[in-house]
Order: sequence, then structure tokens, then C-alpha cells
Amino acid sequence: MSHTAAGDEQNISSLAFTLDRENALPLFEQICAALRQRIVSGTLPEGGRLPATRNLAIELGVARSTVVCAYEQLVAEGYISGRQGAGYSVCAIGQVEIQKAAPRVFQPVEETSHVPRPFSGGEPDMRLFPYRQWGRCVARICRVSPEKLLEAGSVLGNACLRRSIASYVADWRGLSAGPDQVIITAGAGDALELCLRALTQPGDAVALEDPGYLPLRRIVERQGLLRSSVPVDDLGACVPSDKAGAKAVVLTPSHQFPLGGAMAPGRRLEFLEWAGRSGGWVIEDDYDSEFRYAGRPIPAMAGFDGLNRTLYIGSFSKTFSNRLRVGYLVAPEALVPVLKNSLRRTGARASAMPQQALSEFIDSGEFYRHLRRMRRIYAERRKHLLARLTAEFSAFGHAPDHGAGMQIVFHLKPGIPDTQICTQAEAAGLGLQPLSGFAVEACGLNGLVLGCCHMDEPEIDRGLERLAQILGQATA
Repeated sequence: MSHTAAGDEQNISSLAFTLDRENALPLFEQICAALRQRIVSGTLPEGGRLPATRNLAIELGVARSTVVCAYEQLVAEGYISGRQGAGYSVCAIGQVEIQKAAPRVFQPVEETSHVPRPFSGGEPDMRLFPYRQWGRCVARICRVSPEKLLEAGSVLGNACLRRSIASYVADWRGLSAGPDQVIITAGAGDALELCLRALTQPGDAVALEDPGYLPLRRIVERQGLLRSSVPVDDLGACVPSDKAGAKAVVLTPSHQFPLGGAMAPGRRLEFLEWAGRSGGWVIEDDYDSEFRYAGRPIPAMAGFDGLNRTLYIGSFSKTFSNRLRVGYLVAPEALVPVLKNSLRRTGARASAMPQQALSEFIDSGEFYRHLRRMRRIYAERRKHLLARLTAEFSAFGHAPDHGAGMQIVFHLKPGIPDTQICTQAEAAGLGLQPLSGFAVEACGLNGLVLGCCHMDEPEIDRGLERLAQILGQATA
């Protein structure tokens, strides 16, 4: 090609190609491919000025942003150049031979929904999800105020959802807090990380329950913190010694994970006295407290404290959906500026998209109806599993009934190692976990952690048949 002076630029009024909307190749990539081919073949002359993005978008019947993406991609590849106010022009490509790319073959990807294995712990039954009611809430937002689906709002999260959560924790958890004390997070793990970033420095000690929640250990270690263990007895987690120098302790007082059981009121007061005496903080992880099947849920520990030295973490992953990744943190008023500054430095991770719809879902009463329904169904499934374990598996161990939670611990008799049983169960397609695997220093733990809420009664029965065979072989 010969060089064309800027003053000799030729306007290209039409590009004369069409797009294949049945093609799996995105439209902007089809535009890129068509323009590349014409530039390389010389159909579009060097220096030729391409149609304005708006004009080409109209000609092709696509959004202007699609054409802009295509033009900018070709600028990056060196095929065209753009100047402010002058549009886009074809660049010289010299004598470089452009090899024809092999046609891209797109294989259809089969979408499969996540189906948890029998007895996997902490899994809600997404078959019970109120899809129609949730869809109506989303549709109403889209119709009335669609901008709220993407509105970032405060770094603390959607104001309407924070008000809804403040009302919810007051009703269900006995926790009096204003919306300004509520922070929306991308799940409970994100809330835990936020607490630790704001309250500790690398090298500080953080006390964790032993046995306890495995991912929490990784969160603590990832932030350069020292992990110390507090044992769990019949009254709940034990108060760390003053010598441990812990800056914070993470607890599951309403339903200890994984053993079950609630922390005794006296032990709760001991922790609050420890926090006041040492200047430490109590982080209350209330992961599935709604699932207490006799009476109302136990009031949150943070309510005992009046949100003085306690931070409260909740999540919708167990009560609503484990796919939305929405959680929340309720903090003492004095800590909110510190947490806010931490969020500004790192950026909020919670998606804005579901927040307004979730607020409407709660305020409309649909969330409470869904929660009551789940409690009733989960209680029936849990009762069925306990009855069968008591009646048919007593030769292998026992399962205490704590009247709460989404999983049951079946304590094995000595001589039946839980790790061996779980290895064989995994090969048989079961998702149960060894109780000993949740311990760091705790000794004498030997049992199976059985999730049951995501399984109906026939599924529980089929899973127990496989488990009975494994236990029978292990004790033969």
C-alpha cells in the first residue's frame, strides 16, 4: 500500500457486511473480524476514514457501545487509529503477511446445577427456594426503579437493605441496632475478614474455638495473625487466658460449630467480662441460629452486650440462598468509622445487584414466610434422621439432639476411626465429614458430621443404607 497524506483521507461511507446473530461469536468480534479482513485485503484503503460509531451501529442494527468496543480493539491491535474529533482511520500494515486464523469452534457447554452430596454439611435445599416470589420482587424493582439494581450507594451497602436487616435482627435476635451500624458484606467470610482487618495488626493473636470452622483458620493465617485455640466444653467455648493476649475471639455461641449446643448464659457473661477487662473484641458468627426447632432462636450474644465489645455477623447463605453471597455485620457504633475506613481502602466486595430486591423481599414478609417453611421442613428431616440413627445405628455410636442446626454429629464408638469411615463414604458418594478433622489441639473427637437439611426423607434413607454398609464392614 502507498502512504496517503492526512489531507487525502477518504471517507468510507459503508462497510457492506452483515452480522450473523445465530453465530456464537460475539457481535463486536464479528465486526473486528470483518474489518480486519477488509484492511488486510486492501478493500479498505490506508488512511481511509471509517464510518462514525453511531452511523455504523445504525447500519448494523447494534448498540453503539458494540461498535466502540470493536473499534477500540482494532486500535489496540494496530489496524486503525483514532484521534479526538477526527474519528477512526485505517493504518498502514506494510508488507506484513497476516496468517489466516483457524476458524473458532465453539462447543456448547452443558450447564449443570450444583447438587450437594448426601450428608454434606450446611447445605440449604435450593429446591425449596421461593423462585416465583423472589422473581416478583426483582421484576418490581426493574419496573419501578431499575437504577437501584446497580446503585452503589454507601460503602456500607444499600440503605434500604440495612434498614431491613436492622429490623430483622431486632425481631429475631433481640439485637437493638440502627441501620448505620449495619454493613452489607459478600457473605460471612468477607465480614470476618473485615472485622480482623479493622481490629487487629499482623502478629496479633486471635482466639478460635477448637474444634471449629476450618476456613476461619485460613482467614486468620492469611492476614498474618497468630491463631490460639480455646477448647469447647459442655458450657460452650472456654474463655482465653489473659496470658494468651488475644485481641479478638471468634465464637458461635447460639449453635457451636461443629459440635452443636448453645453457650450457657454464665459463659457468655464471662466472655463479655474478658472483653471489658482485656480490651479485646468478641466476634459472634451467627451462621445458622434461625434453625432452632423448639421455640424462638436464642437471643444473640451481642444483645447481652448491648453491642459494646461484640460484633455480630450474619448471612443469608443458610436461610435464603447460598448463591447470592450476601452477608452482614452489625457493629458497635464507635467502631463504624473504623470499619468504614477499612472498606474505603480495600473496596466493598458485596454485589449491589441483589440488595434492593432482598430488602423488598424481607419487608414484604416473603422472607419470613420462607424461613418459617424451611424451619418446619428441616425440623421434620432432622427428626427423621435422628430417629433412624437412634433406632438402627446404636451399635456404632450415638447422636445427641441439640434441637438446632443444619447438621448432626454422630459420635462413633472407640475403634471405629472417623477418618477411615469418611474416606470410604466419599468413595460411595457421601459428603459427611470426620469430626476429628475440625480440631487443632482438641483430643478424643471421633464422629461423623452429617448434614441433612438439603435431603428429603427418601434421600436420607438411601444415604443411611450406604452408611450402614460402610459401618458394618468397618466393624465386621
